[in-house]
Amino acid sequence: MLDENLQVQLKQLLTNLKEPIELQSSLDDSAKSTEMATLLDEVAAQSDLVTVRRTDDNERRPSFAIVRPGSDISVRFAGSPLGHEFSSLVLALLHVGGHQIKEEQEVMDAVRNLPGKYEFTTYISLTCTNCPTVVQALNSMAVLNPNITHVAVEGGTFKEEVTEQGIMAVPTIYLNGEEWGSGRMGMAEIVAKLDVNAGARATESLNHKEPYDMLIVGGGPAGAAASIYAARKGLRVGLAGERMGGQVLDTNAIENLITVPYTEGPELGAALEKNVHEYNVDVMSMVVANKLIPGDKGELHTVEFEGGGALKAKTVIIATGARWRRLGVPGEEEYRTKGVTFCPHCDGPMFAQKPVAVIGGGNSGIEAALDLSGVVKDVTVLEFLDSCRADDILMKKAEAADNIKIITNAATKEVTGDGKKATGLTYTDRATDTEHSIDLDGVFVQIGLLPSTEWLAGSGVELSDRKEVVIGHDGSTNIPGIYAAGDVTTEPFKQIVISLGGGATAALSAFNYLMLA
Repeated sequence: MLDENLQVQLKQLLTNLKEPIELQSSLDDSAKSTEMATLLDEVAAQSDLVTVRRTDDNERRPSFAIVRPGSDISVRFAGSPLGHEFSSLVLALLHVGGHQIKEEQEVMDAVRNLPGKYEFTTYISLTCTNCPTVVQALNSMAVLNPNITHVAVEGGTFKEEVTEQGIMAVPTIYLNGEEWGSGRMGMAEIVAKLDVNAGARATESLNHKEPYDMLIVGGGPAGAAASIYAARKGLRVGLAGERMGGQVLDTNAIENLITVPYTEGPELGAALEKNVHEYNVDVMSMVVANKLIPGDKGELHTVEFEGGGALKAKTVIIATGARWRRLGVPGEEEYRTKGVTFCPHCDGPMFAQKPVAVIGGGNSGIEAALDLSGVVKDVTVLEFLDSCRADDILMKKAEAADNIKIITNAATKEVTGDGKKATGLTYTDRATDTEHSIDLDGVFVQIGLLPSTEWLAGSGVELSDRKEVVIGHDGSTNIPGIYAAGDVTTEPFKQIVISLGGGATAALSAFNYLMLA
């Protein structure tokens, strides 16, 4: 199961165990149970503090619990946690075994103080890049609080359960038997949903912050780069955003970041966060800006956040990025996570050998179609314009695939369904003005990005006709002391490397502004 190199790495990591742990398995006669038994034996062979015992005490088979003997601490995996989830397995071994959990102390304290009992079940796919964040957060919470339990269910192993529950997107989280949430969530986000007082505490915390020399709003590549460059200048720097990493976290393969031949979004997001924390930056995550109030000459600028908190600063860098554009047609929201999805890499396995559609013929749409073509029955690509805008190399691959069909001049009108899940869509042929219907199980929306600038309404910051922040060559806006960088701006090339440079440029320009003020 584990190659020699992986076993060597695991052996080294398990030297961090502080307490003995036992892997308690529930197996049957299936090939997947045999696979799991082999995996557990290989894991146990890497440390004298790890033992394996077959208990067959759980209805999900194959599954296993990682247990700290003599305590209530345990987590469970149903199906073998390989692929992207191998890191979740390693962290679960370490944390159940007493190794320190790396999380903000305030968040961990909130987990320990949660009242009541919480039984979490997360449905995952081994190809999902968002799932490990949820699995690792809930596993850590189960270690911190014995009233919390968590089971990660691998959909490929438990196909009947996934079908019965109507799971069509991962990660999907159940709490105490009821569907509770979906998509990428860290520990702080989960706690905020569970703790009714979390919002009030966060607001109070923001309102007690002293003014910053520079406040960066947004935690993606542009915001991270800006905060690092500002901190290196010795400024008092704050970085406030919904999540560190921004939309990078939703990106799969990244192959054009100079000096980095290949990485994936969650890995890059984690690297950005780690890099920011190496500097004296006051990071405030899970906060969403909803208003900018520019200060008059010489006065502080104010950024207000959802929930009522506010921060003040001498300079502000807008780096709120962009988000997936929605179709805006009937049925899209109704069937979101029930057939309508935005992540082909994560959710593709949920549609194995089923017909799907991809809306959008740009690079992201054609790449999605190519990814899906190896998993699903067939893919229909619908492009609004009279030709696709994807690169030639991608188009040639798509045209050569025998299960990809491309329809141009197609205006999607509605996602149809049976009340529980999507079953098709209708579109209008713009060339002939005729309406057509397609029977399918999944709709993957890939029609570009929208800048996150709604919160700037009424601020006086100049926006383009596409609602992007208009900037000069130095990242400056039309308001002195306010700068912008990254995908939220009129910079035409929405690339990670350009956002990094834009963030650095904006921070250096804002520093020069402060020096001359």
